[in-house]
Amino acid sequence: MHTSTTSTGSLEPWTAQQLMEATQGYWYQERCPEQPIKRILTDSRQAEAGDAFLALKGERFDAHDFVAQVLDKGCQVAIVERPLDLDMMQLVVTDTRQALGRLGAYRRQQNPQLKVIALTGSSGKTTTKEMLGSILSRLAPTLVTRGNLNNDLGVPMMLLELTAEHQYAVMELGASHQGEIDYTSQLVQPQVAGIINVGTAHLGEFGGREGICRAKSEIYAHIAKDGTSVIPAADDFTDAIRHAVQTTRVLSFGEGGDIYATEMTLLAQSAQFMLHTPQGVREVNLPFAGLHNVQNATAATAFALAIGISLDDIVIGLELAQGAKGRLNFISHKQHLFIDDTYNANPTSMRAAGEVLAQQSGIKVMVTGDIGELGDAAAVEHYRLGRDLVSQDINFVVTIGEFAPAALEGARSTRYGKKMQAFLTQAQALPFLMSLVETHQPQSMSFLFKGSRYTHMETLMADLMEKI
Repeated sequence: MHTSTTSTGSLEPWTAQQLMEATQGYWYQERCPEQPIKRILTDSRQAEAGDAFLALKGERFDAHDFVAQVLDKGCQVAIVERPLDLDMMQLVVTDTRQALGRLGAYRRQQNPQLKVIALTGSSGKTTTKEMLGSILSRLAPTLVTRGNLNNDLGVPMMLLELTAEHQYAVMELGASHQGEIDYTSQLVQPQVAGIINVGTAHLGEFGGREGICRAKSEIYAHIAKDGTSVIPAADDFTDAIRHAVQTTRVLSFGEGGDIYATEMTLLAQSAQFMLHTPQGVREVNLPFAGLHNVQNATAATAFALAIGISLDDIVIGLELAQGAKGRLNFISHKQHLFIDDTYNANPTSMRAAGEVLAQQSGIKVMVTGDIGELGDAAAVEHYRLGRDLVSQDINFVVTIGEFAPAALEGARSTRYGKKMQAFLTQAQALPFLMSLVETHQPQSMSFLFKGSRYTHMETLMADLMEKI
């Protein structure tokens, strides 16, 4: 898993007293560990002596069922909602999910030296986070959200990794329901926070973009009074976002904002532009393709300036940044180019990926999987996507999944309908992709693979690379 976290050695241990204070629980039969606890974990498979296992309960699982297994592995301490008939030390709390949040918040409060950036948005969160990680970790030890640990469980898990050495933290906050960002931003207590954009990711859960905007705007409620709110200047919801801001200091990015880009040159695998800020203007050679990544870079600049980083350090960090795995990674294979953008997808990022593919050379083939979490809007969103993708400068669009027929219908509403082929499964699409390579020999081809996480488009990409 890609991370730009600066390693700072071992985790800070916990005393029995601290665990009790943080969780507001009690030690069952007054038995508590005398030695410090190395780490708190929620994955029973990794538990060992010196750990405390926190037993979470979900709709479909109850980790209390695994406590006996961690005891067999030598783990002597469990954090539980009800005492278990086991010979081990048990910290009993009212709600283990809440206890995890409290432990994360306690760790955050123990590190007042920390400068925290929190960010959210419908697309571009991860790339902006990686850019910030690159800027900050050059300067001092920095904790950066790993993978998709951006929800009500992931955020406190990340906070548990804080040590006294960390000077910065970049926390990505995701929203899958109203109130989630309110909860996680309260845990992280950011000095600087903001929304990158309001798109159509998770449309289903929020019943429309207004709902998404409301959910994401919760991030502004927990910024330090003397902190800074970062906002997009040219978003459809900029006015609503401004309304949610509670700090005096505000920095905006994007067209018409405090920080913006001009003289953009979009190259096949990178971008060049002039970066305008209140601190001056600099030229940036960004190792990321696409206009959307120039926008992400202006957002990263706003967050970094707000936390006191110099413009020179920001530019160096942007130029050294690397993408996360599955986010527009360029892979050369034989004479062909494969662009791995399989980590996730929403309608905005899907169109942006098409624009990046259009910049490449040779025969351009976009291979897309379904986009999830669109609720009732799924069919119409896929229809629009099919219509828009075939209208881009791409030779073939191969779409796969339950909503492939809707995308095909959209493609056929344009005069470019013949560019699209629709399949229900990857197994059906693979022979077609192989035949495309054969019929265009010896020309070079550029493939871009993208879909929501659950579609596992990286599997199809690997299969095709193996076969050609």
